[in-house]
This record gives sequence, C-alpha cells and structure tokens, in this order.
Amino acid sequence: MEPVMGRLGPDLTTPEGRLEVAHAAAEFAREAGALQLARLGQLRAGEVRSKSARRDLVTEVDLECERLLVERLREHFPGHAIEAEEEVRDARDEERPRWFVDPLDGTVNFIHELPAFAVSMGLFVGRRPLAAVVHAPRLAETFVAAEGAGATLNGQRIRVSDTTELADAIVATGFPYRRNELPNNNLSNFDRLFLEVRGLRRMGSAAIDLAYTAAGRIDAYWELHLGPHDMAAGALLVREAGGLVTDVDGGDDWLRSGAVVAGPESLHRALVALVEG
Repeated sequence: MEPVMGRLGPDLTTPEGRLEVAHAAAEFAREAGALQLARLGQLRAGEVRSKSARRDLVTEVDLECERLLVERLREHFPGHAIEAEEEVRDARDEERPRWFVDPLDGTVNFIHELPAFAVSMGLFVGRRPLAAVVHAPRLAETFVAAEGAGATLNGQRIRVSDTTELADAIVATGFPYRRNELPNNNLSNFDRLFLEVRGLRRMGSAAIDLAYTAAGRIDAYWELHLGPHDMAAGALLVREAGGLVTDVDGGDDWLRSGAVVAGPESLHRALVALVEG
C-alpha cells in the first residue's frame, strides 16, 4: 500500500521524501530533548506520578515534550495521524501516515538522572515503517532512518553487528512494569539466555536498545510487553542498518503484538529459537 500524498507533506513514495520527513522530525526531537536537559534533576514534588503500576511513571516533562512534539507534527504534517504514549491517539486509519511518539522513553532513568533516555518518533503507513528518529539528549546522539535511505548516527552511516554466535554476543532486553502480574514477565527468557551469551544488558529504554542494536553496539535485542511507541522508530533503524525485526515467532506482527526480536540475521534466528512470548 502506497502512502497517501497531497497535503501530507514531502513525497513519502521516495527515499528522498521519507528522509526529508525524518530530518524534520529530528529537529522536533532535538527541541524536546533540549527541554528534557533543562529539566533534568529539577523535578519538583508532585511532578511525578504512577500510571498502570507503581513502577510505571510519568512526569510533567513527558507531558510537556509530548505536547511540543504533537504541536510540531500537526503544524508541519497536518494530514498525518498521531499515536503518542501519554495523551494523543488519533483514530486508526491504515491508509493514513501515522506517527508513533514516545516523548520520553526511559522515564525512570530520567527521574534518577541516568543518561539512557530518549525521544522516539516513528512514521508508518499500516505496518510499513517509513521514517524514524531516536534522539538521546544526555548522550548528544541522534539516530535517523528512512525506508530505502539507510540509518545514521549524528550523520554517519551505521550497521548492525557482524557477530554471528550468541556466545560472542552482548544481548539486551527489558522487563514490564507489571512484571509481578503477568504470566510471562520475561524472567525465564533472561535465565535461559544468561547461559548462552557473552553478556546481557538492561538499559531501561527500548528505543535506545534498538538504536544501539542498529549501531552494532548491542549485538541483538528482544523484549515483551512493549507498546508501539516504544519500538516503532528503533525497529526501522535496525532494518535500515541491515538487521531483521520480527515478533518472537519470527512473524511480522511485532508493532502491535508488543513482542520484538531484532538483530543481524544469525543472532535474530538464534533468539527466535530461544525466546518464548
């Protein structure tokens, strides 16, 4: 299915048009990132609250950044739909370009002044990823991808790892906030992989895990119980960096299923064989 054009902005049917959109989104993400840096370590009492679980936190900074990003997207791409983490969810329309926005992925890290937090923005039509940005302001790193145009980190092309064996791999994952309530909280997968890999990492930001996988810093990644906003951008980064992204069964339902496996082909295949969703 080709993206609908006309009043929707640059031509999403070409890599050049998709890259133009991605670079525009990167500017919006940097603006939100600057707001995050200005507020880092400055949260006041009452500016942090819980959502679905005590561990699942949202701050006033999350909300301020989401409102900023939504305003920019509405202004520059008025025909696009938006599905953001906190407040905005336009009606589903498979033919309309749709932004998945996580204004502050890694909120717990942000609250604790750990550097692994990011702005994540991914543009899709249906299940097809077209453009992506992951901006980590504390690390001064901006990852950008467009379908057919590759993936970059601060303007330099990136590629997934060339590691082929799990025994030589650093693999990342994460755990759901409601892990004491869910039948599969990913701990059994962690135990299983712990004995198979060089090392396991838990960064606390799915967007950064996927961006690092695209850059070859992390060899591969899997996680369960995610939202589309968590992985929409990072998944395209991995694909455009030469990797594979699927659900845990090796299928194409990762965006809405909440479960994802990403990495170079050989490691992706090994993880799909081991990880249970």
